[in-house]
Amino acid sequence: MVTAQDIKKYFWFIFGIMGVVFFWVGIWDGLGSLPYLENPIISFIVGILMLSMSRFIFKDADPFGGRTKKEIEVVLHKLNKHPLKHEFHIKYEDKIKKKKVSLKASKIKEVGKDFLIFIDKGKEIFVPLHRITEIKHKQKTHWKR
Repeated sequence: MVTAQDIKKYFWFIFGIMGVVFFWVGIWDGLGSLPYLENPIISFIVGILMLSMSRFIFKDADPFGGRTKKEIEVVLHKLNKHPLKHEFHIKYEDKIKKKKVSLKASKIKEVGKDFLIFIDKGKEIFVPLHRITEIKHKQKTHWKR
């Protein structure tokens, strides 16, 4: 049996969908009737330019974002090859100890895709990259999340 609550829910669902459709029609008819944008080739070129410009404004709007490395990965790979990496410290959030831990970059064994491996006191420590909060060089912040 259909209740009044169900009818209200469906009404607002359809109301929201119609709002999206009316918004899209307004954009389509409004911009499509501009003199230069009536030409499909010019409209296509303007659209491509707008999409490419949005990548510079919004860094997350990269359509190939899954293929590029994360910023922290790039920084850690450079740091691992740095000749003075013993001067760097890496801070990360340790969920077990419930505090921030700092380790010397000279203890880095490997930089993986989503993790960093340290060797400290003969033990391997796996640190997920999303837990790294800061990289310091001589007590000055080199990189920060």
